[in-house]
Amino acid sequence: MDAEDEGSGNGGSSLAAAFADEPAFVPYLAAGDPDYESSLEYVEALARGGADAIELGLPFSEPIAEGPTIQAAVVRSLEAGMTPTRFFEFVEDLDVDVPLVCMTYYNLVLQYGSDQTDPSPAETDTTGAPAGDSPDPRAFVERAADAGIAGLVIPDLPAEEADPLRAACDEFGLDLVFIVAPTTRGDRLEDMRERVSGYVYVQARLGTTGARDDVSDHTGESLARVADWAVPKAVGFGITTGDHAAAVVAAGADGVIVGSALVDIVADGHERGQDAATVAARLEEKARQLKAGALRGRSEGRDPGERPQPEGK
Repeated sequence: MDAEDEGSGNGGSSLAAAFADEPAFVPYLAAGDPDYESSLEYVEALARGGADAIELGLPFSEPIAEGPTIQAAVVRSLEAGMTPTRFFEFVEDLDVDVPLVCMTYYNLVLQYGSDQTDPSPAETDTTGAPAGDSPDPRAFVERAADAGIAGLVIPDLPAEEADPLRAACDEFGLDLVFIVAPTTRGDRLEDMRERVSGYVYVQARLGTTGARDDVSDHTGESLARVADWAVPKAVGFGITTGDHAAAVVAAGADGVIVGSALVDIVADGHERGQDAATVAARLEEKARQLKAGALRGRSEGRDPGERPQPEGK
């Protein structure tokens, strides 16, 4: 079954296609970290290194899902002047031939269409939108589509409250990716299944993002709970090495999402005063290792046509 045959996905999803032929490598970087021009070079290096799709973080000052590594990247990006308007310019300036996903928080999505300036706290309601206005994600999604974004990940948006964003994504041809945590079950899981498209982001472990020394024992169980979903399954949170990528794919994932291990390279280069070309070369090499690991995991693990079974089946 194709991704568009279930849920609210748009037909011919470029994100789903990124997983079609082999395990996908999906890296993450915060756009604009540590500065606009260097960040462009770093994202392009990941594409050269084998990325099948790239998640770009649109920095938000209160990133609830992020660990210290990505929080620091967000701070560097914000201090360098990244804004939603600048983010879309960044996407347009990139020279890559892979689908791009915007990962951000719903406050920014709602505010974008109401006012291009930042309202004061007294002028906003509890959603973060200017008081008196009806929150509407449509303007953000339209601009994202114009810039070339293929999909959105919004960690703080509950699936059961995502219908306005889902409708806007359908209107402008974007995918809407949800994060399934190890604790996600019941109605919440079904709500995600009904609304997801592109791929589902399977969180490998509890807690926030960050590089780890091992692969979570919960990976197989988490994959089993979404085994019969029609979209590809990409596992993230804690994947650091090619061996980790191989183990995750061998456990049944259709791809791997890697953020902190790459952001660490950017941070180290920034702290050591390395030039952008040197850091970009390190990122490209790390990307090649992670992509190779994902490919190795397919040969070491299950048959591509075999899916792990959900609990109770």
